[in-house]
Amino acid sequence: MLVLNQSYEPLGICRARRAVVLCFLGKAEIVERADGLRVHSVNDSFPIPSILRLSNFVKIRRRSVPLTKPNLMRRDNYTCQYCGVRHVPMTLDHVVPRTHGGKDSWDNLVCACGRCNSRKGDRIPGEAGMKLARQPKKPHYFAFVLSSLGKPPAEWRPYLFIS
Repeated sequence: MLVLNQSYEPLGICRARRAVVLCFLGKAEIVERADGLRVHSVNDSFPIPSILRLSNFVKIRRRSVPLTKPNLMRRDNYTCQYCGVRHVPMTLDHVVPRTHGGKDSWDNLVCACGRCNSRKGDRIPGEAGMKLARQPKKPHYFAFVLSSLGKPPAEWRPYLFIS
C-alpha cells in the first residue's frame, strides 16, 4: 500500500494490515481502494486501501541514495553506458577522469564494461570518440527504492516521480 503525506507526496510503502489500522484509528484516509479486497472481523469488514493519505503532515528529512558501486550498477541497470552490453563483468568509469578534476559523484560515475573502460582510458568520452547512452544523474530516493519492487500498480503512477 502506498502511503502519501497530507500533501500527497509519497512517503513509503506499508503492508495491508498497517494500512487498515492507520485508517481505522483515523490517522489516514483511503485515497484509492484495492479492487474489491476487504478485511473481515467478527462484526464488520474494512476495505483494503491501495493508496492512503495521512491525516497530519509528517515532516521528513530528505533521504538520499548512498553512492556505492552496487547502487550505481542498479541505477544503470547493469548496462555499459557506452556500448550497451549487459551480462558481462562491469566496472565503474569516471566520465571526467579524476586526473582532469572529475569527482566521485552520481553525475560523474557510470557503469562500463572492461573493454569500453580500457578504450576510453584517461580521456573524456568526446576525446575517445565515445558517447554516453544517457547522462548520469542522482536518482530520487523514493523512485530508487520503488524500482527494487518491480512495476508499481497503475493507480500509483500519478503520485510517483516516475513516468
